[in-house]
Amino acid sequence: MNGPSARLPWWRRWFGTRSERAAARHLRQLGYRIVARNYTCPHGELDLVAVLDGCVVFVEVRSTESADGERPAASVDAVKQAKLTRVALHFLAAKRLLGHPARFDVITLHTPAGAREPVVTHYPHAFEAVGRFQMHS
Repeated sequence: MNGPSARLPWWRRWFGTRSERAAARHLRQLGYRIVARNYTCPHGELDLVAVLDGCVVFVEVRSTESADGERPAASVDAVKQAKLTRVALHFLAAKRLLGHPARFDVITLHTPAGAREPVVTHYPHAFEAVGRFQMHS
């Protein structure tokens, strides 16, 4: 396994992979087409890249084993948003999609005590591109 996740303990990689699969399943049920998973470039990694109605959607997946559903969403702070913007611009340039509409979504998953399945919360248009070269959707 390459990239930043190769340094994580096996159980964190497993938990992250499980969360990303659940997020992808949720998106497919809503009509999104998943076009990339764990896209990595020198700037970082995108969890999921999907397409919906001609719009490229960059999806950050956050999860926790606790019942606190707010904490994962709050962890996508300004620094993380800037990093995701840089990776998204790299993706769009590499795929020659710079002229296409794009946006950032966040999906959080948390598991309340005793629950077998995580609770999935989807935040479409979670934040605007930030930094010197902003995208407009």
